[in-house]
Amino acid sequence: MNIESKLYRILEVPAEVPLGMHLIAGLTGFTDAGSTISQVAENIFANFNHELLVQFDNDQLLDYRARRPVMFFEKDHIADYQPAILGIYLVWDEANVPFLFMHGYEPDFKWDAFTFAVLDLLDLFAVSDVTWVHSIPFPIPHTRAVGVTVSGNRRDLIDQISEWKPQTQVPGNVLHLVEFRASAAGIPIAGIVLLVPHYLSDSDYPQAAIEAFEQLTGITGLVFKTDPLRFEADRFSKKLSEQLEENQELSRIVGSLEQGYGNSKAGPGRSPVSKPVSKMPSAEEIAAELEDYLSARFKNGAEDSGEQA
Repeated sequence: MNIESKLYRILEVPAEVPLGMHLIAGLTGFTDAGSTISQVAENIFANFNHELLVQFDNDQLLDYRARRPVMFFEKDHIADYQPAILGIYLVWDEANVPFLFMHGYEPDFKWDAFTFAVLDLLDLFAVSDVTWVHSIPFPIPHTRAVGVTVSGNRRDLIDQISEWKPQTQVPGNVLHLVEFRASAAGIPIAGIVLLVPHYLSDSDYPQAAIEAFEQLTGITGLVFKTDPLRFEADRFSKKLSEQLEENQELSRIVGSLEQGYGNSKAGPGRSPVSKPVSKMPSAEEIAAELEDYLSARFKNGAEDSGEQA
């Protein structure tokens, strides 16, 4: 199989490409609070067999001056360069079940053309359903489980999982458009949005990636290895707790944020995320103090680890 279109080409892979697989998607370039998508992709590529199956055309979709490729300079010449890849990978999970993973940059151009190309590929591979993941900063304390909201046409998932259902205008991304077109075409699709504590949105927050994998397993039945992420989550949590204990003011602010939510437990049966109480500090006040403090502390901890090594 080596099919080319105006926007993509399907590559030869050593394995048979079955029909009827799940497709999981996560693109960078929109919001990636807690580096959720980056961690999900790194975990998939590091722990599961995968082959690039479909590659989209950078020259039509990518703004090179906004996202410049990496060039490798060898003394007096360019030895190589690393172009960006937007593609669909054939991946095998822990149980050796194949699925498709669409990953890479969010296209800068030709959103309509890209969306219809994706729909063509869903039809070509007879994809059974689509689940895409992204994450946004949200005024929720890290002492609570990562929140989840769901969009799309999977009413069963929305009723079971979604705990925040806003009615508002939002900046769109290309997977929103894919969801919109796929829903109109009757293709089962769900967008899983992780609600990450906004004061940790610039950090690698492993718990958000773990929650993403747990949701993907619940939706698709695929099995993912998450031990490395759980190790990092424990380390992150312990270090964060130690730092908050050292700064009582920060601890008080997080406690105030905690009061904006009910006493519901983790899990799909949680009550919806409620509106913060009026006395709770604003997002700007919490972010300004916590981000500066925690960023400095984590940076210092990383430097200390480097010196010890």
